[in-house]
Amino acid sequence: MNTLQLFLPCAAGVEGFLADEVHGLTGLTGQDLLVGRGGVLLRGSWRDALRLNLHSRLAQRVLVQLAERPYRSEDDIYALAGDVAWEAWFTPRQSFKVEVTAQHSPLKSLNFAALRVKDAVADRFRTKAGARPDVETRWPDVRIHLHLTHELATVYIDTSGEPLFKRGWREDKGDAPLKETLAAAMIAATGWDPHGADPLPLYDPCCGSGTVLIEAAQMACRIAPGSRRRFAFEKLLPYQAHVWAAIKEEAADAVTTARVPIFGSDVSHRMVDFAQRNAERAGVAAAVQLRGGDALQRMPPCDRAGVMLLNPPYGERIAAAGTAGRDARERMGQVQRAGRETAQTEDGVDFFAQLAAHWKKNYAGWQAWMLTPDLKLPGKMRLKESRRVPLWNGPIECRLFRFDLVAGSARARPHPGTPPDAP
Repeated sequence: MNTLQLFLPCAAGVEGFLADEVHGLTGLTGQDLLVGRGGVLLRGSWRDALRLNLHSRLAQRVLVQLAERPYRSEDDIYALAGDVAWEAWFTPRQSFKVEVTAQHSPLKSLNFAALRVKDAVADRFRTKAGARPDVETRWPDVRIHLHLTHELATVYIDTSGEPLFKRGWREDKGDAPLKETLAAAMIAATGWDPHGADPLPLYDPCCGSGTVLIEAAQMACRIAPGSRRRFAFEKLLPYQAHVWAAIKEEAADAVTTARVPIFGSDVSHRMVDFAQRNAERAGVAAAVQLRGGDALQRMPPCDRAGVMLLNPPYGERIAAAGTAGRDARERMGQVQRAGRETAQTEDGVDFFAQLAAHWKKNYAGWQAWMLTPDLKLPGKMRLKESRRVPLWNGPIECRLFRFDLVAGSARARPHPGTPPDAP
């Protein structure tokens, strides 16, 4: 196919990391690769679209832009969608669904806008082929996306289908599990490189069902994140089975053994069992070392200082907001049943103060990265962050704080040469 306009949406704060990832996968630069709001735009090939679906850890989807123009009414949207050569992408024997997103659109009803796109698609097929495809809202063969700003309407066809965070290995999970794409963004923000000259060990002391560990281990083993799932492009007309088979074979040939140790522990032995089973399905059971254990007591898992990366529980408030990587109430309750009823207050302050004291005593030389929606957490832990990276966990604005741990100090020493970050 000719050059395609692709858009890869991602979570807010991840755009720069995603652009770096796309560059590494495609080699695109300059005007062929642009960072936009909420995603990355690029000019690439159909083969690029397939490879990005298979390999991207940070994108939510891979969308092909088919049309864009100013609009003022639903009739303009009908005309826009009606000009797209849908017959080049799918047949009237297939089902489709229209999804609409908007930012400051003047239209009163997004549902009506979706209906006008549906009518335009059906009418074009009826004119061109004498038959129209059916609408299927739950499991469509084809997903069409309409995005509206204040002035522009853009129509895309989705090559991914299910969101890309659905890697195909997760079956065991706690409540409100961390999305795989967010876990990958956390890893990207730390700069951890399992293929560097001297890679650092990685440890998640609150690993839950293992999302961060499994993402890290797949990176270390060069396992493509989409290798265990299907994609919507397999039902589109440009799809060629032999091309896709060659791309997957290339990815399979790249799989290797991890060169760096990756550790995880959790106070809930049930969650450790979940993590172990998830790691087995993800093909990385041999690359991770999992144990039960309380983060307030667990000693470093290896002799060498490394990187701690965690999305910790944070009391009732965070559990209710659904932002913890597992059920914080269950995990905190287990701490209480272990005999430390004062391990945390209702909002978790004492837990984190004790965690900081434990780190300063036993984890000197480690980097500790912690994702939290509480911007005041460093003060509560009596630690000074050396970096703070804005990330969004769904609708919740968070920060990924970096602490450079120094033995016996109430304040962690900033890392030399660390650039300042946005507040």
